[in-house]
Amino acid sequence: MKRLLSVFLAVLGVSAFLVPPAGARTPFVTPFMGWSSWSLESSTRAGYGTSWLNESHVRDAAATLAGKLKAAGYTYVNIDSGWNASPSWVFHTDVNGIPDPDPARFPAGIPALASYVHSLGLKLGLYAVTGLEKEVYDKNAPILGTSCHAQDIAYRPLTPSNGWGGNWKVDFTNPCAQKYYDSVVARFASWGVDFVKVDGTTADNVADIRAWSAAIDHARRPMWLTASAWPVPRSIGSSLAPYANGVRVDTDVECYCETVSSWDSSVKARWADLPDWLGVFGPRYRPDLDSMPISNNTGSGIQDGISDVERQSVMTFWSMASSPLYVGGDIWFLDASAVSILTNPEVIRVDQVGTYPTRVTGGDHQVWTKRAPDGRTYAAVYNLGSAPADITVDFDGARPVRDLVARKDLGRFRGSWTASSVPPHGSRLVRIG
Repeated sequence: MKRLLSVFLAVLGVSAFLVPPAGARTPFVTPFMGWSSWSLESSTRAGYGTSWLNESHVRDAAATLAGKLKAAGYTYVNIDSGWNASPSWVFHTDVNGIPDPDPARFPAGIPALASYVHSLGLKLGLYAVTGLEKEVYDKNAPILGTSCHAQDIAYRPLTPSNGWGGNWKVDFTNPCAQKYYDSVVARFASWGVDFVKVDGTTADNVADIRAWSAAIDHARRPMWLTASAWPVPRSIGSSLAPYANGVRVDTDVECYCETVSSWDSSVKARWADLPDWLGVFGPRYRPDLDSMPISNNTGSGIQDGISDVERQSVMTFWSMASSPLYVGGDIWFLDASAVSILTNPEVIRVDQVGTYPTRVTGGDHQVWTKRAPDGRTYAAVYNLGSAPADITVDFDGARPVRDLVARKDLGRFRGSWTASSVPPHGSRLVRIG
């Protein structure tokens, strides 16, 4: 009997070692790549807006992603806000307060959609928000696996929570609060969900992200967890590090107009805002710069709203930041220029090495560098001004320089290399060494 007990304890010890501790984020090695629906939902262009989100359009986006971008590493199909709400924003939850898809938008349900997405070799993401949904509180939904109800886990006095103040703050001293999040994520896992974006994160919502992270652990299905807002407050950047895989560090990239975005609303903000966050991130915690408006600038469908020069600067900046790379336009109309920019393997490699940059020079003519694990240096120059400019990168000794966007060697340079006539809003990306 004693020997059997010893064997049991040994096996238990091994099992405990193999299972990550509750609340620790799933250890993804590289930033995710894919597509998100929100840019199309945010636009005022005819045929888009929140009514655009439905099962048919998501299936079309998944098929296009699989056919044109999957080979380059883009695999996530992320459904943003509205999947569990009617076009008039009436939210749906079941008897236990677990979000349900809107039956008009997703008549076949999320499991069928996830199955289709997975059949293409892709992954499916869903959207959630911090705080307790007021509809769940009002109906006092019973929490699965407990004797508690939704009103038992609401913080007292009732306090608005999340970036809109639209949900109630949760009392995480009540163990039933974690059980509620466990029930939501267990349902997501049963559907085949691979990604969760939790939006509206304020300085008061660190505990919410911790609860989502723990619930993902308990569900035992790997899910990328992004803490999102417009942006998440920098003050909680380090506090979220043990729980989230990524954190939104900037405002929405969308212009909320007839295009996806514009340089001023709000692509260029990233160059000013990312430096405040550098030093927070590590190999399992990524800066999320929001979606990339690189999809379609020709023919039918919504236009990106930025030029090809600006599109390349987006791809270069996101990659230097080791940010998740996800497209934010209508990829059904993906044009050839977008495909070329998005699938350049030498630029994608800069993103996927996972290290972080240093801003060497600020102002209108910026120089950023980062060191790859193999010891070589990547350097990007950006012209944020209104006229063409020469921008110089300094380094020690004589080094070979390769243009990663053009995918050609430029030669060997001693002490510096100069990018000539960089156009307004343009960039150059090179490997040194």
